[in-house]
Amino acid sequence: MGETNQLYPARHYEAAEEGAVRCLLCPRRCVIKPGKAGVCRVRLNVEGRLFTANYAQVTSYAMDPMEKKPLYHFYPGSYIFSLGTLGCNLHCQFCQNWTIAHGNPPALEIAPEEAVAVARQEAERCFCVGIAYTYSEPVVWYEYVMETARLAREAGLKNVLVTNGFISEAPLRELLPLVDAMNIDVKAFTSRFYRQWCKGELEPVIRTVEIACRECHVELTNLLIPGLNDGEDEVKELVNWVAGLSPDIPLHFSRYFPRYKMNLPPTPLATLERAYRLARERLNYVYLGNVADDRGSSTCCPRCGELLIKRWGYEIEIAGLKGDRCGNCGNKIPVVVKKGEEY
Repeated sequence: MGETNQLYPARHYEAAEEGAVRCLLCPRRCVIKPGKAGVCRVRLNVEGRLFTANYAQVTSYAMDPMEKKPLYHFYPGSYIFSLGTLGCNLHCQFCQNWTIAHGNPPALEIAPEEAVAVARQEAERCFCVGIAYTYSEPVVWYEYVMETARLAREAGLKNVLVTNGFISEAPLRELLPLVDAMNIDVKAFTSRFYRQWCKGELEPVIRTVEIACRECHVELTNLLIPGLNDGEDEVKELVNWVAGLSPDIPLHFSRYFPRYKMNLPPTPLATLERAYRLARERLNYVYLGNVADDRGSSTCCPRCGELLIKRWGYEIEIAGLKGDRCGNCGNKIPVVVKKGEEY
């Protein structure tokens, strides 16, 4: 590991007029003039060719509980080697990781081979199942994620994306065969919110979810912000859309706290509990995040109500889950576990 500032050839772009290039990685389709960068700050036009400035640049890394992603139905109780870089293709006014997404943090170089080697070493020491591309936005780390995920897959490791889902369809479909699980952040369910508070669009995120849930394990997160995206009608629309895809997709409602450029008060717990009740009318697995206690965090069988996984913080206790089935009634639970694993 060491410091790096090398450029790396980017994928998914085309030539534009007067030496400019049009980046096709995300729905912004930035037209980037020579010597300039796209909105994400890390994709640069150098003499009419597109390069990425953050390849192998790691601003944060840790061995995290899978529940921190949050992924509650993907190898519960496991750990995953988590890596993040700098840059983002959205500009959310409430960004929780703004210091690396929009700042200029120091970075270490961790080559794809090194990342895989660390994950393999940890897999021998503890219940580490693979690598998560997280903390900032992995979409703008596309080339590094592609190469690392390919090597991880060859090594028998799992690949996880924690993402805003703001990616064009072609690169998404190219990446998905290497992805085992995703937590996709659906920040709101109105285009107005995305345009005003994230400088983005809702529709591409909806498309990403609809494509990804047919290809890998998917869980969704919705950060509820008082007065902006927590209305009953909007929550119902979000829930109805998720239920139309599958009532078994886990939905995490997360509590907002003031951060970056937004100073609204924290989300009242009553707001999260109301969203939880509304969602449980149509969804089998609904969770609450960023709350001080363990309310809304455990997994129960939707058929018989048996407690399957007890959670407090990032700690878990397997209660009534037997493999991927309810130990009480035998109902199959949409949870990914080790093959043949009996807790």
